[in-house]
Amino acid sequence: MTDATIASASSPLYAGRRRRNAIAKGLAWAATGFGLGWLVLILGILLYEGFGGLSLSVFTENTPPPGAAGGLLNAIVGSLIITVLAILIGTPIGILAGTYLAEYGRHDKLSTVVRFINDILLSAPSIVIGLFVYEIMVAPMGHFSGYAGAVALAVIVIPVVVRTTEDMLTLVPDTLREAAASIGLPRALMIMRIAYRAARAGIVTGVLLAVARISGETAPLLFTALNNQFFSVDMNQPMPSLPVVIFQFALSPYQEWQRLAWTGALLITITVLALSILARSLTAARKSS
Repeated sequence: MTDATIASASSPLYAGRRRRNAIAKGLAWAATGFGLGWLVLILGILLYEGFGGLSLSVFTENTPPPGAAGGLLNAIVGSLIITVLAILIGTPIGILAGTYLAEYGRHDKLSTVVRFINDILLSAPSIVIGLFVYEIMVAPMGHFSGYAGAVALAVIVIPVVVRTTEDMLTLVPDTLREAAASIGLPRALMIMRIAYRAARAGIVTGVLLAVARISGETAPLLFTALNNQFFSVDMNQPMPSLPVVIFQFALSPYQEWQRLAWTGALLITITVLALSILARSLTAARKSS
């Protein structure tokens, strides 16, 4: 180390910068610890309360009447059906819209409007979406139904898939498109055989994030699918769902219902964490390739 370096390191200006840097780092670590502490506390309480009610009957018995023992079979099955149908409805629409924004109308004025509306939908309260679907489906049909619940969740899925699809297709190098055009490949075939394959991991990640996004939604289902205390796979009738059962059981005065609510919350949390880890793994695999 030269004399000039030693002199600059011992100067008051350098010492002041080091103090400010240490203070900033300390505040950043404190904020991180504060946020993580609450997360760990929430997860700890959830694991403690949820595992206490976890048993085979949770997956084999239907939701019980007040004061009786039971499980969450009907709610789990109902949630799976509604979620799968919502993904089947929302994913194609989101991928097609994202494809238009990235491939056909990247610089069009209409694309700017579509992106703006998509951003609004991304941050729209889910209860507003539930009220919207209630007005266009439940009220005209005259009854609640699983179809209405799936449509409400599909409206939440669409903007997530649109954003991820557009972003992933935009990251595909233009040289691949130019190479396909140079051999006379039509744009539609270029998108399906080249762009989609290059962005496949990112698009799948977006779909998984959309599933995680709707897994715990309660408000839209209260206005659309409502609930059902019995096992039912009739999509044209009110259907049980895990988030709604958790909401109702958690507010009840019955201890068995409250225990099932904690268990249901644990199941949703594990599902969301698993989907998030899978999405991150796909993203990491895409970056490494």
